[in-house]
Amino acid sequence: MRVVIVGGVAGGMSAATRLRRLSEETEIIVLEKGPYVSFANCGLPYFVSGEISEREELILQTPDQLKRRFNIDVLVETEAVGIDRENKQVSIKSHGKEEQLSYDKLILSPGAAPLVPPIDGLAEARNVYTLRNVPDVDKITAAIAEKQPKKAVVIGAGFIGLEMAENLKQSGLEVTIVEAAPQILPPLDREMAAFVENCLKAEGIAVYTGAAAESFKEEGQIIELGTGEKITSDFTILSIGVKPVNELAVAAGLATGLRGGIVVDENYQTNDPDIFAVGDAIIVNQQITNTEAMISLASPANRQGRQVADVISGMKRKNKGSIGTAIVRVFDLAAASTGLNERQLTDLGIAYKAVHITAKSHAGYFPESQPITLKLIFDPVSGKLFGAQAVGKDGVDKRIDTLATAIKAEMTVMDLPELEFTYAPPFGSAKDPVNMIGYAALNIVEGLSDNLQFYELKEAQKAGAVFLDVRNPEELKNNGSIGEDINIPLDELRERVDELPKDKQIIVSCQSGQRSYLAERILKNNGFNVKNLDGAFQIYSTVYPEEVKK
Repeated sequence: MRVVIVGGVAGGMSAATRLRRLSEETEIIVLEKGPYVSFANCGLPYFVSGEISEREELILQTPDQLKRRFNIDVLVETEAVGIDRENKQVSIKSHGKEEQLSYDKLILSPGAAPLVPPIDGLAEARNVYTLRNVPDVDKITAAIAEKQPKKAVVIGAGFIGLEMAENLKQSGLEVTIVEAAPQILPPLDREMAAFVENCLKAEGIAVYTGAAAESFKEEGQIIELGTGEKITSDFTILSIGVKPVNELAVAAGLATGLRGGIVVDENYQTNDPDIFAVGDAIIVNQQITNTEAMISLASPANRQGRQVADVISGMKRKNKGSIGTAIVRVFDLAAASTGLNERQLTDLGIAYKAVHITAKSHAGYFPESQPITLKLIFDPVSGKLFGAQAVGKDGVDKRIDTLATAIKAEMTVMDLPELEFTYAPPFGSAKDPVNMIGYAALNIVEGLSDNLQFYELKEAQKAGAVFLDVRNPEELKNNGSIGEDINIPLDELRERVDELPKDKQIIVSCQSGQRSYLAERILKNNGFNVKNLDGAFQIYSTVYPEEVKK
């Protein structure tokens, strides 16, 4: 049997090597349009700044190595330009020569390409680049070395855009980020992304949100924004997003759907029984909601490549889908997310509750412990886990990976307190943040707590709610306040409950939400109508710093 694979990076190469491990008889041919296969595209931004110093480190395997170890024929700079489904042939073009290559099974793993919108003047710009592969990073590093740009603009504030912004800044450039959406990092909710935006600004990076790039002037030296502002740029990175590379599939009459993604079934099979597809170009099942999604991440692509090889080899494997789990480092801060955010759940019309906690990466009394802000989104009745987000300097990956595993395992908030973690002071806490956020969510499900989000506070106050801050007066003086009506320190609350009205709703706040929960329980046990401001002063002041009163 001959298996031809189009695309020699994550999904394609995982399929090829797995096929070989399962069978020595199968003939395996990999077609790669570019000059390299099996390269580390997620590491490309870090080569720009020199954090990854050797270019060779980005090339994981060469065609010669793959031939010697796996007996796989890898044809680089060879483009698949057409599929004859009736005769089971692929038209390939290499160095100007075109020929036909027959197949028994065909796997498409063409990946995704940078989205380049029709911006006025973009075609005439001489200083605009995209980053998706090794030749792209070669162009970028060569341009920086030759032209010595001073001012760089990154258009798009997703994961890759922020990685590029950091590495350009580390390379000594003055960096500006332009994002059309109201916030950076769309997978995160607004308040969690605000921590990252504040970090960028603290590092000297200018951030424009809600500001689309509308035109390029003077060969790209001037970028005009939809807000009317103009930005000077010597060097611009377009990182607006990606789109599936589907031209080959469309021309062959294979079914496509959401955003042009290739439609596959639970066996990665297209509407042609001998053609399969994996990776960034396919539509996947969003496992939490069982809806269609496009999730362009390396880990799912590698898993899909392995599974499609199993399917072709006669093993029983199912394409279950993905939930979308990702992380980014921005200077000394990490931000990660898994599953669905509030915006997605609202668009789907799914009822949810969210809860935030602030905890330590390891035991607070042990040196170098760092705060983690953790958010959990869940069904308020069943406790089903919908998503989680975290921001912090240490331990973010561990917590989000744990919660991603919990979501995939269909756990609920009731299960989180039961999870067991290794504990010693340098590594964790006796009360791990995942356990603690499970307890916080469980309190909401069981009716022991009722919280209010930062964006709901003003409306509640307009409706007559009384805002109670239970921090100490020194904290209000040193950290600021957000317009509390009453300040009663938590330790004095039991003796002073008579100062609060029972005919009005009380919204309780503190620094991060822990003390305000204790206050909520005290007041509820005394017959008050109470809600806890989720995330308290920390979240509110991060989103609305202009409203903090000193």
